[in-house]
Amino acid sequence: MDMQQMMRQAQKMQQELAKTQEKLSQTEVSASAGGGMVKVAGTADGKITSITIDPEALDPEDVDLLQDTILAAVNECLDSAQDVANQQMRGVAGGMNLPNIPGLF
Repeated sequence: MDMQQMMRQAQKMQQELAKTQEKLSQTEVSASAGGGMVKVAGTADGKITSITIDPEALDPEDVDLLQDTILAAVNECLDSAQDVANQQMRGVAGGMNLPNIPGLF
């Protein structure tokens, strides 16, 4: 492979990466916890867009439970976002033989 061909391939990959990042910012993910008492929505680029709490979950005597439930829903939503992002980024890498670097894809 000559240098010019490598540069074209790198430029194409950069364009695909930009498209994928845009797609991730528009791909919605969601999660719930506590039997649906807390719902979290976000985008696949890791942004939380909303948190909905069922009024029945608001117990002043058990704030710790509500906090734990919110935390669980947020983490599940972020995990889903990361999974979607990893799948999309692997598609950008295509057939390239990349090392298995944790957190890269």
